[in-house]
Amino acid sequence: MYVAVVGTILGQGLLFGSTRVLGYGCLIWCLFHLFVLGYEEPTLGRQFGESYRAYRSGVRRWWPRLTPWRPSEPKGVEEAGSRPTN
Repeated sequence: MYVAVVGTILGQGLLFGSTRVLGYGCLIWCLFHLFVLGYEEPTLGRQFGESYRAYRSGVRRWWPRLTPWRPSEPKGVEEAGSRPTN
């Protein structure tokens, strides 16, 4: 959502040739960035622990992925089709 808002503001600045709007877009991005670093990431880290750390290691902060992120299978858990039969 943050990327879409900043992208919209910067796009308007480019479309209308307004350096003020471009500057405003940069200011908004900086405020979003500080909010994410200072509040959002620490809060999510406390709330979700190791699963959030794994997510952060697989997903970049501001650049969207071209492929979906899929968490790796937790250790000790086997897929349903790979269990040995007796």
